[in-house]
Amino acid sequence: MADRVTVIGWDGTPLTAAARSALSAATLVAGAAHHLALDEVPARAERIRLGSVSLAARRIAAHRGTAVVLADGDPGFFGVVRTLRVPEFGLEVEVVPAVSSVAQAFARAGMPWDDAEVVVAHRRTLRRAVNVCRAHTKVAVLTSPGAGPAELGLLLQDVHRTFVICEELGTAREQVSVVTSDKAADHAWRDPNVVIVIGGTASSADTGWIMGREPGRGPRGWALPAAEYGGDIWLGEGETDRLRSAQLARLGPRPGDLVWDIGCGSGAFTAEAARFGAAVIAVDRDADALGRTTAAVRRFGVQAQTVHGVAPHVLEDLPEPDVVRVGGGGAAVVSAVADRRPERIVTHAATRDEAELVGRDLSEHGYVVECALLQSVELDTRAWREEKRTVVFLLSGRLPDRSP
Repeated sequence: MADRVTVIGWDGTPLTAAARSALSAATLVAGAAHHLALDEVPARAERIRLGSVSLAARRIAAHRGTAVVLADGDPGFFGVVRTLRVPEFGLEVEVVPAVSSVAQAFARAGMPWDDAEVVVAHRRTLRRAVNVCRAHTKVAVLTSPGAGPAELGLLLQDVHRTFVICEELGTAREQVSVVTSDKAADHAWRDPNVVIVIGGTASSADTGWIMGREPGRGPRGWALPAAEYGGDIWLGEGETDRLRSAQLARLGPRPGDLVWDIGCGSGAFTAEAARFGAAVIAVDRDADALGRTTAAVRRFGVQAQTVHGVAPHVLEDLPEPDVVRVGGGGAAVVSAVADRRPERIVTHAATRDEAELVGRDLSEHGYVVECALLQSVELDTRAWREEKRTVVFLLSGRLPDRSP
């Protein structure tokens, strides 16, 4: 029974001495067609065309002999090593790495990548990968058939991005193309490929000490006070910091999500949702509100798309949301949002009658509804007297069949 498997990364360059030695002793070799065609694969070895890694792992575990798995790039980086190490297979894994396809792609583009996000796009994760591309200025996408450059471009049609598309890296057919996202769907791209997606407003040329993001940008904390967004003049009853904190807690925006912020006002909620790593589309009928929102997200070094129009009509052409904050528009807008079936919705109401109307509508759409009366009292701590009192109904809806 095989209890050890050697995983060899291949980046198109000649195999190392360690890799050649492992292959020469192999009695079973698993890999893609171009791996199995390598001259170094012993003619006597059993060959497995690598499709399902789990199925291959079971065959390797049952094999009597020495097993080798060949994989593109660094097999420990979004590669086969994770699956092979699952305890049920009982395999001891030894890895001979190579340069990852992401590192190769950025090298071909002549760009650093310590400030890049890296995502994997399959058919089931394509939309979430696209949302990361909306939310960040530099993203490497490891694509797959049916979730490649053309599909990325189609789903990013409402935002401008530049694609650096690297096809068949490390082979004689390697090609690097630079196109705008709206042109990516006009071409048939060869697999495998890596897409570097670039766009938006970069906050800094120096990423500091952590990969993929710039830590410490802007003030510390969440649900920041009005002073961070231009003062009380811009913040209405639906944007108070206490209400925003409850809204953020109920929605839980995260990387890969698309958030709608309808009635974005000052941009306070938009900026804070984007700071969690989510993609955000901010909607408002007031062009000045969109200008304030753009200024807010730039100040905090995050990305957001703004859409000028009146809800609910303007929502018809927007991409599908994961979570939604309705800051304005009342029951009609909440109902239109619920028709789109996001996982979670939050809104607020000034009166109990309005809260009951919205709550009933959410329930009729199949949402589990919570409602709380929030009262906030701000005190002048020099004299300990009341300065401002806010009372509002917070409503949140959760769709059970979409909630984890």
